[in-house]
Amino acid sequence: MSSETHAWWKEAVIYQIYPRSFADSNGDGIGDLNGITAHLDYLAKLGIDVIWLSPIYESPNDDNGYDISDYRNIMAEFGTMEDFDRLLAEAHKRNIRIVMDLVVNHTSDEHPWFIESRKSKDNPYRDYYIWRDPTETGEAPNHWESCFSGSAWQYDDLTGQYYLHCFSRKQPDLNWENSKVREEVFDLMDWWCRKGIDGFRMDVISMISKDQSFPDGPLNADGYSDMFSHVCNGPRVHEYLQEMNRRVLSKYDLLTVGEAAGVTVEEAKKYANSDGTELGMVFHFEHTDGAANSDAVWGKWTCTPPKLSYVRKILNKWQLELEGKAWGSLYWDNHDQPRVVSRFGNDSPKWREKSAKMLATVLHLQKGTPYIYQGEEIGMTNRHFSSLADCVDIEEKNAWQQLVVEQKIMDGKVMLSCFDCVGRDNARTPMQWDDTANAGFTTGEPWLAVNPNYPVINVKAALADKQSVFYYYQRLIALRHTLPIVVYGRFKPLLEDSEEIYAYQRILGEQVLVVAANWTDKEVPCDLFVGDQDEELISNYDTHKAGFLQPYEARVVRKSR
Repeated sequence: MSSETHAWWKEAVIYQIYPRSFADSNGDGIGDLNGITAHLDYLAKLGIDVIWLSPIYESPNDDNGYDISDYRNIMAEFGTMEDFDRLLAEAHKRNIRIVMDLVVNHTSDEHPWFIESRKSKDNPYRDYYIWRDPTETGEAPNHWESCFSGSAWQYDDLTGQYYLHCFSRKQPDLNWENSKVREEVFDLMDWWCRKGIDGFRMDVISMISKDQSFPDGPLNADGYSDMFSHVCNGPRVHEYLQEMNRRVLSKYDLLTVGEAAGVTVEEAKKYANSDGTELGMVFHFEHTDGAANSDAVWGKWTCTPPKLSYVRKILNKWQLELEGKAWGSLYWDNHDQPRVVSRFGNDSPKWREKSAKMLATVLHLQKGTPYIYQGEEIGMTNRHFSSLADCVDIEEKNAWQQLVVEQKIMDGKVMLSCFDCVGRDNARTPMQWDDTANAGFTTGEPWLAVNPNYPVINVKAALADKQSVFYYYQRLIALRHTLPIVVYGRFKPLLEDSEEIYAYQRILGEQVLVVAANWTDKEVPCDLFVGDQDEELISNYDTHKAGFLQPYEARVVRKSR
């Protein structure tokens, strides 16, 4: 089966909702399911096809729902299962599908499985998780550093062993080597499929198979060793996903996308292979990862915007190397990434809308399935962190404690500047609906402060302005829905040495689309648009200057070969 086989999820546009921050229906300051249902008409107006819900399962919220204590119940703050059933039904009435976030690399330490597992070494659930003895000197089994700073191992006094947690200590990793664990996961997935959901976004799914020798490595300056090379794309990960596909995924018509930390193009061809034996597509992080930027201060923490040459090289590589072999996913930001217009564009009042539209053009005209993160479609921006008290995210708090307080590797002011640039709380500030108190997100006290720029940047204002970022996204989505070349056309890079312009072609049969975008606030020469036979499909400028692209100008033109 060719990767060019038509599929609804290749032609779809997905909208990610972070429920805690989307819309609060009951005034408790926390977004909820009924808040989402109340805004389905807004999403239908935008034109999206799918909602991806970040986790809504029962959780103690150590990591905002990515620590699950019951996979078959709804977090009380978000509502009830009846509320979910109504959301699903109302979305389907509007031809909007619902994709759930599947978090099965780990659970909460308050999940019944782990509560049993830690009771004794011979408990039937002991092997549901990864337990190891201390070293001869009583230390952790190795020096792996968790994703949220500190050791990836937590000592448990009750049985005198350590358990592995690649993230928070309250997120113990499941042991996928145990077939009973896989049975449990497949059963809960099937349960949700039978409810009528339309797919899964799979959290850190590339990490479910660990190197069973748990090897250590050279110590970094912070005293820890690399974990990722031993837990990402592990020895049995494709075996596990093929089993998942046989047991569950192949029985339903689903969108499946794997969050694949550490994934390479070669690995992606296996995860999202055109034979359809594993997943539909994966997320990679090469273009968003601050650590790949040579200007990073420490790890992911940086204050410097990525360079166009860096971003283009990565995106073009993925476009070219997946061609005909696997399907790709397209995104700029999500709940773990800063706001796109602040990270890759220019969020100043003068250029925010132009650069937001430019970045949207670059992404939505590429090959793959595009994802929009809530608020992206109105050009929401990063916020400013004046002190640690502004931060809620566990990653930010733990990084501060380790790098600023304990090890004194980073200055506090520099750390806050890094939070301004790449902190996860940037994406989690409440959705800005209007210019009333708390941006219309809640009548109560919001769980996380609203970005102070909400009186200017909000949905009400966007809907009232026909030139807004919202209507530009609406037009981009309509192009994908009406032009097969946008979905299935071959990608061909252009101007690969330019420091200012990102340009490419899409080619299908006798049709050619030319896409060019100026990434700077300066006018730059561009000779890609000449001749009277060109049909302009979309641009963020009403008028053009022959032989030039204006600041942050983007153009999409259709030509005949």
